[in-house]
Amino acid sequence: MKATLLAAAVMAAVGLTAGGLASAQETENPGVKETIKEDAKTAGHAVAHGAKTVGHAVADTSRKVGHEVAEKTAPARETVKEDSKKAGAAIAHGAKAVGTGVKNGAEKAKEAVTGKSDDSKPDK
Repeated sequence: MKATLLAAAVMAAVGLTAGGLASAQETENPGVKETIKEDAKTAGHAVAHGAKTVGHAVADTSRKVGHEVAEKTAPARETVKEDSKKAGAAIAHGAKAVGTGVKNGAEKAKEAVTGKSDDSKPDK
């Protein structure tokens, strides 16, 4: 609601300033031109200050909401973290078991091909 009110105020100030500048161009009086120039400058500063104030308010609200979301999602994050650790450990265990099985199978195949004794070697 603050932003809508500020936007309306800014548009009104810009409209008044633009209208004042158009009428100032029609007159030749330097005093009027200076007054309008100062009024436009003041309106510009007011708009800048209002925008800065609204920007800070939005940033503060956003920061608060971000912290609230972080607090509410902390349990879910911890659950995901623990489940990920368990899944990683299970995958590592499975990979180790497969590696051991392959190693044992390779040793059995080697023994079947080469035999257990050295009697098969010819004497020289």
